[in-house]
Amino acid sequence: MWESLSWSLRYGAVACGCLLLIAAALYLLIRLAVLVAPLTLAIFVALLLTALLQPVAGLARRRLRAPDTVAALAAILVLFAVLVVPAVLLWPTTAEQAADLPQQMGAGWDRTREWIVGAGLSEEQLRGLTEQIQERARAAGSSAASAAIGVVEALGAALLALVLVFFLLKDGGRMADWALARLPERDRDRAAGAAREGWGALAGYARGTVVVAAIDAVGIGIGLLILGVPLALPLVVLTFVAAFLPVIGATVAGAVAVLVALAANGPVDALILLAVVIAVQQIEGNVLQPLIMGRTLRLHPAVVLVAVTAGGLTGGVAGAFVAVPITAVAYQVWRSLRRSTP
Repeated sequence: MWESLSWSLRYGAVACGCLLLIAAALYLLIRLAVLVAPLTLAIFVALLLTALLQPVAGLARRRLRAPDTVAALAAILVLFAVLVVPAVLLWPTTAEQAADLPQQMGAGWDRTREWIVGAGLSEEQLRGLTEQIQERARAAGSSAASAAIGVVEALGAALLALVLVFFLLKDGGRMADWALARLPERDRDRAAGAAREGWGALAGYARGTVVVAAIDAVGIGIGLLILGVPLALPLVVLTFVAAFLPVIGATVAGAVAVLVALAANGPVDALILLAVVIAVQQIEGNVLQPLIMGRTLRLHPAVVLVAVTAGGLTGGVAGAFVAVPITAVAYQVWRSLRRSTP
């Protein structure tokens, strides 16, 4: 029976079988990662932070002749200095202003609702749509107990990520050598090259995203300050954090800023801020990302959207957060393996 089939049908059957096996393995891997989501996120954050801090540890080794343990501790101290000191200085003002953020967003939504009703949509239809959205949000929300458990899990994941960062900075090279030694000798050079390409993609993505997020926050923050929009500091922080969620995060942060400007300053300032947000995002997407991350790390917007959507469907916000860097790393590893294949 098999011999009676043409070559093209046999090739197609084997290819489809291989694709089904790969898809099944990926599905099981994703399901396992979702089941242990805090651990998965801790490992991913640790890899990102290690990629960011590796130059600091390397500098301590080269310039100060520091041993691996001291170099890793120095890099973690730099991380604390960069994150903790500004957070301590800005936290009182940010927390005080952020408490008013929901009220300002609500006022902005009320104005938007008035415009929508004036444009022809009835109050009953808008109220029904709003109630449906609120009902779905309540259904998706969690109880106080589960929220407390989530906070505990997040703190545990953060602590685990910090410990992993220390060990990766200290022993990362030896870990990579040990993993390569488990492979057949004929495949070690190809695997080492692919690993370098993948790690370089992750490091470039992490550093580039931090720089782009900072530029986004500064650009939109300048617009907020010039227009005199209240809650500028928490909106800048929201813009910086949301930039780590490609496409969707910047859109949500920009919408929140425009709603606050609409509620506080009126429609003219809201339209001006909307133009500022769009201009900053266009400059970031078309100019800054290619310059900072390089062409090899720049994925097509369609690929980014598909990756973010797939990550969000499988792992929620955390899945959307990790989807794009994983896609970038997988693409670079595939390119390296394809180049080195005889």
